Amino acid sequence: MRHDQMIFLRNFSLPGLAFCLLLVSATVASSQQPSLPFVAVAGKVTHSGALENGIDVRSGAFTLRVTALREDLLRIRVANGPLPEDASWAVLPQSRTSSVPVTQEQDSQAIGFHTKKLRVRVECATSRLRITDLDGNVVAEDDPSRPVEFHGTAFKVYKTMSPEEHFFGLGDKPGPLDRRGSAYSMWNTDAFGFQESADTIYKTIPFFISLDRGRAVGTLFDNHWRSSFDFGKESHTAYSFGAENGPLDYYVLYGPDAKQVLEDYIWLTGPAPLPPLWSFGFQQSRFSYVPEERVREIANRLRADRIPSDAIYLDIDFQDRHRPFTVDRAKFPHFEEMIANLKQQNFHVVAITDLHIASAPHENYPPYDSGVSGDHFVKNPDGTMYVGKVWPGPAVFPDFTRKQTREWWGSLYKPFVKAGIAGFWNDMNEPSVFDSPTLTMPENVQHRIDEPGMASRIASHAEIHNMYGLENSRATYEGLKQLEPDVRPFVLTRASYAGGQRYAATWTGDNSSTWNHLRMTTPMLINLGLSGFGMVGADVGGFIGTPSADLLTKWIELATFQPIDRDHTNEHTADQEVWVHGPEQEAIRRRYIEERYRLMPYLYTAAEEMSRTGVPMVRPLFLEFPRATANLHPIDLDAQGEFLFGRDLLVAPPPYPDQLDSYTALLPSTSWYDYWTGEKIAKHLVQDEKGSNATPVKIEPRLDLLPVYVREGSILPVQPLVQSTNELPLGPLTLRVYPGQDCRGSLYQDDGTSFAYQRGDFLKMEFSCAQIESGLTVHVGAHTGGYSAWWKELRIEVYGASNAPKNVSASAKDGLPTTYDNAHHMASFTLPDDGKGMEARIEWAQ
Repeated sequence: MRHDQMIFLRNFSLPGLAFCLLLVSATVASSQQPSLPFVAVAGKVTHSGALENGIDVRSGAFTLRVTALREDLLRIRVANGPLPEDASWAVLPQSRTSSVPVTQEQDSQAIGFHTKKLRVRVECATSRLRITDLDGNVVAEDDPSRPVEFHGTAFKVYKTMSPEEHFFGLGDKPGPLDRRGSAYSMWNTDAFGFQESADTIYKTIPFFISLDRGRAVGTLFDNHWRSSFDFGKESHTAYSFGAENGPLDYYVLYGPDAKQVLEDYIWLTGPAPLPPLWSFGFQQSRFSYVPEERVREIANRLRADRIPSDAIYLDIDFQDRHRPFTVDRAKFPHFEEMIANLKQQNFHVVAITDLHIASAPHENYPPYDSGVSGDHFVKNPDGTMYVGKVWPGPAVFPDFTRKQTREWWGSLYKPFVKAGIAGFWNDMNEPSVFDSPTLTMPENVQHRIDEPGMASRIASHAEIHNMYGLENSRATYEGLKQLEPDVRPFVLTRASYAGGQRYAATWTGDNSSTWNHLRMTTPMLINLGLSGFGMVGADVGGFIGTPSADLLTKWIELATFQPIDRDHTNEHTADQEVWVHGPEQEAIRRRYIEERYRLMPYLYTAAEEMSRTGVPMVRPLFLEFPRATANLHPIDLDAQGEFLFGRDLLVAPPPYPDQLDSYTALLPSTSWYDYWTGEKIAKHLVQDEKGSNATPVKIEPRLDLLPVYVREGSILPVQPLVQSTNELPLGPLTLRVYPGQDCRGSLYQDDGTSFAYQRGDFLKMEFSCAQIESGLTVHVGAHTGGYSAWWKELRIEVYGASNAPKNVSASAKDGLPTTYDNAHHMASFTLPDDGKGMEARIEWAQ
């Protein structure tokens, strides 16, 4: 076959069921499709075999294997010849090789199998693959006209697309939340100055979720070569994905609930580890805080102005000539002492450690010398080390596909860890190369794969490029765990691949200080969260340029309700700290940062849930309200800009934040409370022209107000204000109760730093409330786990109250003292908490 020939593969499937093979053998010789110029068609099943967990099928030279890893999760592999090596950098080995038994099926037209949730069917005459649930609802099916195309080593898979189908995921692609109608390329790129129309930016996350009339399906295309996705741009009846080379290996994950799809994806690729508590605090950064006195000045001002904060970042200018793992002793003469002093002020220092090692032979630069000695750098095809220009000038690049290189890289952190640096920032790891016409390594640069469970071989950078950042952050994370086995690492990476959430948090890269980039932040963070990266943020205020006073204020407000809250800006821009622009702006910004710290128990509980289930902290509305519209389309398409922070908080910024006009927020499906006033907004569902069943709320924009609402039936755990997460809160734990249907809440606590929680040293509590004829009962569950609470009392706040309660009783005591706050529609009382659980009864006058 010539390289430029195009081969159509009509996806086929099934084991050795005699009927299908007899049908094929009787017709295959006489019914070959007419030949087309430069096209070969494989359509009929010529051989098949049953597997315990699926089927093997051949059509001429082509091979198809469909296996069931779980009842709701299938793996599909296709090859023009034998199947390639079964290996993956993204999917966990134990998941990739998992198996559930299946029941084989056949009829006069097709062969296949079913699990307890899915049915696989392959047409004998056309080899078309069709997957449905057991009720016959289509999960995924090959497009009838061209299921799979092969162009030499390149290929593309086509699937039918319904008119009501919408698509989400693919990581941090700019643009609308819904991917339908757009096409994308996957090639990790240093996208400085990216805008809304940009395509290739920092990460390749080849995973997406489709929603079709309330049913969710996930697809992971595990191929890290340059790849592409098209959601109806080429054809209004089909979506597609493909790559220029490598394996055709993809997974189909069936919900039908979107949360189940996310759980399946995390089962495949691994959960994000529970981050250290301090990483949820406010973080201050810029390119760069130098010299040492400037770092101390920033820290002192944060504490003097009582702006709660937990981290200060050191960008590349703290290094000697921008060389990673060095310190410029002229600018930072007391570096270790500075780190210790900042620690005493309850600041955690995050230092940048880019992966480009300065090419500095005979200069006593240990990372270069030890890297050369261990043969740890990538090479040109002629065997010489590849050298490219980055921040330190000529630089060499670690070959992270080698286990021994990752171990060497991890060992480089020892002096910084010993000095007390708490977190590390892996930037420029697309990898970015300044003097290359492609802004990265040439595609013929060679990597030497030496990885347990994989065949040792030479691979081109064209193959490794998109997962290079993943293995960089992996090397950092695993190295830090080796140095401090019982301290949770904090690693922030710019580039990554599917599964990278196992090792690092991320952010949206070099955004701009514009109102449009503020608006773009929410869909980027939502789609990252739906792609496994729930520990995410965007540079607050924008990285490129200087924000106006109002823009910085509104951005700080929004970032209060995002997992990572980091104020960061570029070199040569104006100051961007909280106090710039005067006391009035600072007061608004401080109030929101303070509210974030009060909400820390709620935020950390959501983070712990994410570490188990993959459900992100920043959520689209459809994740909690999948049936909020009449035709079951995602309500997020109507409620533009809105998102959920955890299960219970809905944030409703204006869809265009620079406009001063009033706008309407849509509160889906249930009753809500105004977070700031405590006022209950009665459910008044109105079906608009788009079919959204939601309560409309008209909002007049104000500089000092970000509209936030609480779902009825929520119980939010809140703590007294602290200036850093290192401080022990003084006073009671507050439970904010918002009565309504399905009233519940939970709390998770641990030491925030170690892995002791994995050994049972945590604290969990469950809460609930119920309406009774005379009022309300609030049930507080017992403490579970081995971690001790920092509080001795509980303050119960009941919102939506129109007056003070007649009586409050708990633990056989009546007439407990209460207060009533008319401005916030809230009644409150305080109880001792002995950890054994209790029930309080709140009664109002009839």
